[in-house]
Amino acid sequence: MSEQFPERIWGSRTSLLGRTASSFAATKIGSAVVRALTPLDRKVLERTACKYTVLGPIGAPVILLTTVGRKSGQPRTTPLLYVHDGDTLYVIGSNFGQAHHPAWTANLLANPAAEVTIAGQHIPVTATQVIDEDRKRAIFERFEETTEAYTAYRNRTARDLRIFALTR
Repeated sequence: MSEQFPERIWGSRTSLLGRTASSFAATKIGSAVVRALTPLDRKVLERTACKYTVLGPIGAPVILLTTVGRKSGQPRTTPLLYVHDGDTLYVIGSNFGQAHHPAWTANLLANPAAEVTIAGQHIPVTATQVIDEDRKRAIFERFEETTEAYTAYRNRTARDLRIFALTR
């Protein structure tokens, strides 16, 4: 068994603030606000090595995922919510329910070597796309437990949301 990933979540998803933020993020306006906050959040996450996030008070489990751009060859860093499973982190390419896949998912398909920043640590990972439908459904349910926004994202698009397992 591989070494466990650290976890750092502050705040609470079940608090009034967490529940309200989850409901708001599920709306189109809420998704637009979260997207607008992403550049600021990326800066906060980078400066604190993923110890703090703009979404922290609502109990959002956030990592920074750094991939290699499939066209540019340059590092590309994206803040993402994740589901923690000991020696595996799962991330989902919801892209707020937009019609196209987020670029980071294509980067991982082209080159599965990446890095996550979590709880002050920079950890090299290998990404594997989850393709088994039963496993995808079970993982997606865990994302829905994190925030109801994932249900809204899935319902906004006809595309299949890519899920990746990240391991050391």
